[in-house]
Amino acid sequence: MLFTSFDFLIFLPIVFLLYWFVFNRSLKFQNGLILVSSYVFYGWWDWRFLGLLLLSTLIDYFFGLWVDKTIGRKKKLFLYLSILNNLLVLAVFKYYNFFVQEAQHLLDHVGWHTSPYLLKVLLPIGISFYTFHGMSYVIDIYRGNFKPVRSFVDYSVFVSFFPLLVAGPIERATHLLPQIQCKRVFSYEQSVQGLRLILWGLFKKMVIANTLSPIVDNIFTHYNTYSGSTLLLGEFTSPFRYMETSAVIRISHWV
Repeated sequence: MLFTSFDFLIFLPIVFLLYWFVFNRSLKFQNGLILVSSYVFYGWWDWRFLGLLLLSTLIDYFFGLWVDKTIGRKKKLFLYLSILNNLLVLAVFKYYNFFVQEAQHLLDHVGWHTSPYLLKVLLPIGISFYTFHGMSYVIDIYRGNFKPVRSFVDYSVFVSFFPLLVAGPIERATHLLPQIQCKRVFSYEQSVQGLRLILWGLFKKMVIANTLSPIVDNIFTHYNTYSGSTLLLGEFTSPFRYMETSAVIRISHWV
């Protein structure tokens, strides 16, 4: 589900109305709604990704508890195991095929032809964001910056909060988790400001970025036919083609 899609245009108002006007009497129900909504949002891409997200969340949740309870070498061991687990998840699902193919090309140049095994799986959307969320959470606990949360639902919301899940940025537990754990009060002014930010983000993405994208793509595809000044213009313009509706992240102001 893209932030600029019609599906999200329906999804967000439903979640917003349920959150503030149906489940507003209970913080647990509100957090539960955000968690379910985040998993629906993520599963909209491919429901098979949900298993990896849940497994990663479970592992770092327990590592956080273990790091807090232990001392000395065992404390450091649990920290290293958490980091290793997250890096292995990234290595396997995001970088394994890339490094194997590059190694194959290198071996081909020296005359050693190989047929390596490649993973035939899609890259899970947002995998970098939620693995680094979990990693930073355990590191903060190890450093004494934060105490582990006892509620698995609260921690899961921190990891899978849908405005951050696929486009970032990576939030520290010390900043986002206290907002998840405290009671929220509806603010009409913040809602209006959040809507303005979303509309401005949509304008930047759908009008500016989508207009510039084919122009920049054409410049870099046929770079040998353009002058230096045109290439320089394309270089300065290229960051705009990657603009996302980052203002949607400001939904966190609403909760």
